[in-house]
Amino acid sequence: MIAARHSLHVARYQVRSRLWSRPGLRIAILSDLHVCGRWMPLNKLAQIVAQTNALRPDMVALPGDFLVGHLVGKKPVPAADIAAVLARLCAPLGVFACLGNHDWADCPEARQNGFVSSSLEAAMARAGIHLLINKAAQLANGAYVVGLDSAIGHGTTFRPKPRHDPARAFDNVPDGAAVILLAHEPDFFLDQEQPVALQISGHTHGGQIGDLGIWATQPSRYGAQLGYGLKQSEERNLIVSAGIGYGGLPIRAGRTSEIALVEMMPGLASQAGPAAAGTAPAPAPAQARARS
Repeated sequence: MIAARHSLHVARYQVRSRLWSRPGLRIAILSDLHVCGRWMPLNKLAQIVAQTNALRPDMVALPGDFLVGHLVGKKPVPAADIAAVLARLCAPLGVFACLGNHDWADCPEARQNGFVSSSLEAAMARAGIHLLINKAAQLANGAYVVGLDSAIGHGTTFRPKPRHDPARAFDNVPDGAAVILLAHEPDFFLDQEQPVALQISGHTHGGQIGDLGIWATQPSRYGAQLGYGLKQSEERNLIVSAGIGYGGLPIRAGRTSEIALVEMMPGLASQAGPAAAGTAPAPAPAQARARS
């Protein structure tokens, strides 16, 4: 469990790609917060925000699952209260977010309105956070940030209710642009081959207890292949963060909660993993798309 007085582990990555034609960029990633009154309270979230700001990122990425899902002893927290704390994040190029499956499946407002909208949408807008739901935004440095909605929605891994729309999301992105993609579920990295320098995902919790957790919970159709860390396919890169909150039980063993910090740079594709240990080897190219 996260000790309230202790700072989170920072997983540091250095990523190079010839698809990244802009200056170096420092990105802080806060994934799978699963804020709840007992295990991830607002005062702990405020500490995480302060620690993130101290890292002096150029941009902050929030790849979904702000709301708590299936968790023993949970006390859900309204989206507005979560966003009000996240509004304290500071980054000169902005704070960008996408939605995760629990932001639909466990959103009371979404369940009441037939999953037309999530309470996170209005909450993030009030907080000044750029929530990208199948759309793109251009950064001041000329790069683009693209956000996909959840590929699972209020469904499950193998019976999804998909909400992502890649064609719409990339519609206004020029050919050859330097692109960062926010996609809660990592599977898009192998499902399609968009020329994206860096995809940022969460969802898996890194298994929460390592690969055993991946096997037990099956968060990805590709199993542990996209479970955690830096994955590469030629010039394309994927970082799957272990995230911060909990699912099922409020326990982490072997895969601690983390803030991920990425130094994105132009150049030849990186061959090494993160500066922090624990990254699995890059996956082989997918031979066929897994059944959903």
